[in-house]
Amino acid sequence: MTVAAALRSTLGDIVDVTEDSLEAARADSSGHSSPGRPLAVVHAETIEHVQQTMRIATEARTPVVVRGAGTGLAGAANAGPGEIVLSTMRMNHVLEVRPDDLFAVVEPGILNAELNALLAEHGMWWPPDPASRDISTVGGNIATGAGGLLCAKYGVVRDAVLGVDVVLADGRLLHLGHRSVKGVTGLDLTSLMIGSEGTLGVVVGATLKLRRLVVGEICTLTALFPTVRAAAAGSAAVTASGAQPAIMELMDAKALAAVHALLALPLPSAGTSQLTIQTDGPAAQPEADRIAATLRECGGQVTLTYDSHEGERLLAIRRSMHGAMAALGTTLIEDVSVPRSALPAMYDEITRIEHTYALDIPTVAHAGDGNLHPNFIFEGDVVPEQVWAAADDLFRSAIRLGGTLTGEHGIGMLKSRWLAEELGDAQWQLQRQIKAVFDPLGILNPGKVFVSA
Repeated sequence: MTVAAALRSTLGDIVDVTEDSLEAARADSSGHSSPGRPLAVVHAETIEHVQQTMRIATEARTPVVVRGAGTGLAGAANAGPGEIVLSTMRMNHVLEVRPDDLFAVVEPGILNAELNALLAEHGMWWPPDPASRDISTVGGNIATGAGGLLCAKYGVVRDAVLGVDVVLADGRLLHLGHRSVKGVTGLDLTSLMIGSEGTLGVVVGATLKLRRLVVGEICTLTALFPTVRAAAAGSAAVTASGAQPAIMELMDAKALAAVHALLALPLPSAGTSQLTIQTDGPAAQPEADRIAATLRECGGQVTLTYDSHEGERLLAIRRSMHGAMAALGTTLIEDVSVPRSALPAMYDEITRIEHTYALDIPTVAHAGDGNLHPNFIFEGDVVPEQVWAAADDLFRSAIRLGGTLTGEHGIGMLKSRWLAEELGDAQWQLQRQIKAVFDPLGILNPGKVFVSA
């Protein structure tokens, strides 16, 4: 009996072998596709479905790729020939909400936006705010260690998860973490699972750490600077001032011009870069006033509004970045992080790389935490070698400045060749050994993250 037939015999109609489903599972939002179609897509609806799938996969020694909404940007959820796709999209229920203890228990397939709409009825929210929040799943956020626009003030996914329920490669179910605010019993396997990109187990549930809805105003300001370095220096000055905005985003001149073109707005002057900042809470207005003064001292041309609707209009310019890049061609969206004080130097490196490789690299940054997203634009479906050479230079520059290969997108298959260089030989080998403890047969997401150079 084939693997697909064994799955169908055990799981019935939730096993999908239609051409459209198999084709869709080859790619995520990175634009990269696997070389062929997987064997089948299992649309798991219960934990038992996940366990049965993993038991069949273990018995048949068949690789499994766990997949949510497919909004990832590193190829971690791409499935290829000979692989089973285990989709958790139908596991999308909120199982428990505890306003008194500020946590919720959810299944992995629920979307960020849907979760927060439900939590708002209880006066709470879950802070992680990836740009894909309307279409990305909580399980995918956990798998990649996602971040977003709000993480400088409210943290990333790792800061907002108390525990996870995980099915291992052999089908065993583990309940990791806790419901209490504190808990240091044993090794922190919850944190190990967050950002593991489907290589250690299948997240089938999560206990999420919530916050009460922020009370008070939301103030928004934009600041235009004549160069991207000046804008980066402005963001560094805001951080050094002790201010803690909820959002601080930087768009370089190429990114800003592309968004203005997409939205049919007047084009900014050549070289103009923009900071977009929001403050929130009871002290939002005086904090916004102080930030505006700091940016004016740095040479910024500041627009400040206390009106929430006008603020969202200003922020929509930043949120339109992905659409603007897609309008320019095929996009390789990269993701490096550096210490916040090194942000101006990293933009200098990007400018150097543009000149060296004769490329335009529109770049936005979560300036509040030093996370940059350089965008490589090209034609066709295959990333040109010139782009990979420039990306290689970019990654090495970030590491040289004390940074890292990825701040929130993960390693997946697109950055696996550089992982060992950042980790060093000893840590590289240790992480591979940890992977082997959880997945001794190597069937969980093979070819992703831990790939020999």
